[in-house]
Amino acid sequence: MSEASPPPSSDSSGAHGPTAPVPPAPAPAPAGQVLEDPASPHSRSPQASKPVSTWAPLVASPSFRMLWGVTLAANICMWMNDVAAAWMMTSLTTSPVLVALVQTASTLPVFLLGLPSGALADILDRRRYVIATQFLVATVAVLLCITVAMGWMTAPLLLALTFANGIGTAMRWPVFSALLPEMVSKAHLPSAMALNGVAMNASRIVGPLVAGAIIASLGSAWVFVLNAVLSILSGIVLVRWKRHQPENPLGRERLHSAMRVGLQFVKESPRMRAVIARTVAFFFMSTAIMALLPLTAQRFEGHFVGGAGTFTILLASMGAGAIISAMFLPRLRQALGEKLVIVGTCVMALATVGVALVPHLLLAIACMMVAGMALISTANSLGVKAQMALPNWVRARGMAAYQMSIMGGTAIGAALWGKVASLTSVPTSLMAAAVTGVLVMLLVQRLVTERQALEDLSPSKAWIPPTHDRPEGGRVVVQIEYRINPAKARRFRTLMQESRRSRLRQGAVGWSLLHSMEQPERYVEQIVDESWTEHLRRFERVTAADVALRERKLAFHVHDTPPTVRRYFETD
Repeated sequence: MSEASPPPSSDSSGAHGPTAPVPPAPAPAPAGQVLEDPASPHSRSPQASKPVSTWAPLVASPSFRMLWGVTLAANICMWMNDVAAAWMMTSLTTSPVLVALVQTASTLPVFLLGLPSGALADILDRRRYVIATQFLVATVAVLLCITVAMGWMTAPLLLALTFANGIGTAMRWPVFSALLPEMVSKAHLPSAMALNGVAMNASRIVGPLVAGAIIASLGSAWVFVLNAVLSILSGIVLVRWKRHQPENPLGRERLHSAMRVGLQFVKESPRMRAVIARTVAFFFMSTAIMALLPLTAQRFEGHFVGGAGTFTILLASMGAGAIISAMFLPRLRQALGEKLVIVGTCVMALATVGVALVPHLLLAIACMMVAGMALISTANSLGVKAQMALPNWVRARGMAAYQMSIMGGTAIGAALWGKVASLTSVPTSLMAAAVTGVLVMLLVQRLVTERQALEDLSPSKAWIPPTHDRPEGGRVVVQIEYRINPAKARRFRTLMQESRRSRLRQGAVGWSLLHSMEQPERYVEQIVDESWTEHLRRFERVTAADVALRERKLAFHVHDTPPTVRRYFETD
């Protein structure tokens, strides 16, 4: 390898970890030196002490109002499509597995394509990207309409087209989530996410009601026609939206590299791992009530309404419960705090058992309302945790991973509980889902912890990246030399594991800690970057939490001068 750096310099970064002495802010680096970790005066507050009104973001941000309206229309289209597809499937087949697989076909694309779509949303112009996905959904709706109108629809073809519609949803959701923090303040973020839940669940009412009325009066084909019209109109609204996309002087990330970094960030973030594990556990259980709802509705034939009307009423009841709960979410978050997820899981399980056992439609409606309350409360809590665990540069990829966990849990759960229903009965499957869901969530809560303090992920730009006149191709290796008191070596090594996670979250492809055999006090942190450009990108991704860890590492350094930094290009 050949040395390729300016004179030796100090470099370290990290996140909150085990307690260690924190010195005063280090003195400025000598002239000619480059510190790899910038500082930031900003701090992150997880939420204000006083609850913020659920409606505040709509008043404060015109851009959010626009995006919220588009989200509402998109969700109405999604629910109309799902209702029409689910009810049509019951007329095409009597198999509980195929009926449940409609839910799987709708959600599985988000699991399969979530990460690529999240990476694209992070590296492309988000406005243009969301417009393209909007018109993709409209195209699929037109194809569904034509297929039904021509009488060509079969159960396998319906699943295939539902899957295609899910592809459009998979490409659209991450960019919606990534745009949200741009439009509202940090204090308004939980309320904005709750309003997105309101949009989802208002559409859960409006979509099925409209779809049911159209199916009864005009036929399923017209549901898909209306979906296409609403999708096109939403696309036109987005076309008129003005948003400035900042240019990155380093250019766009390559897709495969962006996907690798996104996965790496989630893997090395304890908070994101905990959120994803809880999300999979919750939706694995909660999907049973939705996946089997068309078959559940058939139990109440002759109770006031019948056919698609019963299914529509039960679905709308769940949406109504969610909207009611959204109004009280700020107070629920303040009252229950970290217990909200486990409480919501238990309430969802009780509602699922109720739907399985109650003998009358009115009682089933009440249970569905309770299920809706539990669903939005738990999902909102998990979604806010995910947003708070992500810096902006990787937000779409991180939220894609979160949404993949939702859809992965939903798809697997729908298929499993549909199979259980075909082997036993629908009520038995619902009760099995409820009991299993609570047990799995308790196990996840115990095994996957999130005890790490909430990190300050605000960007830091105080340090200038290194420059090089003739950067070579291939990987870049950075070595940072520390002098550590051997009596404190164990604590230093523990802290350096936090440094490893920090470097890998920023995009490094390798990390190691070397210990000198001849000089026990000498440690060398080695970081490997994919290329010189990717090395420079790490400077753009440094947060205040990384700076805080740098200072904690420097507290262990006992030499008179800062840790020495050397950079190398790998050579063949």
